[in-house]
Amino acid sequence: MLKEKVRTLLEKGLEEDPSLFLIDFTISSDNKIKVIIDGDRGVTVNDCIKISRAIEHNLDREEGDFALEVASAGATAPMVMPRQYIKNIGRKLEVETSNSSYEGKLTQANEDFIILEWKAREPKPIGKGKVTVQKREEIPFSDIKKAKVILKF
Repeated sequence: MLKEKVRTLLEKGLEEDPSLFLIDFTISSDNKIKVIIDGDRGVTVNDCIKISRAIEHNLDREEGDFALEVASAGATAPMVMPRQYIKNIGRKLEVETSNSSYEGKLTQANEDFIILEWKAREPKPIGKGKVTVQKREEIPFSDIKKAKVILKF
């Protein structure tokens, strides 16, 4: 009952700002509601407040007490949806697949795959020494086990 009501209110709140989207939504056995959102242009504190109010102001505490937390996915959280990759085109990612790991610049993303590009030093085909080569890997979403943005400070 509570979960369906919260989901409906959450969807209405997200409809008001199409740049925001849901990452995760849970309700614990003691009615702690946790909502994780992301946005095509990031998430501000005001975005979290808007979603929180859309839910909280339409629930009756007389029916049952609850705690509500609305938060952004966070810069270091692993990405879980194609839409998150699309918003991070141009940034450096660390991507793990079942048989490999990659670190490179995200140059393309759609609903099916991502493309990472990076430079690597490899032995020269002939002679001694190394040469810098441009690498490119197309990775289907179905192969990605974990991916996150690498932050520079």
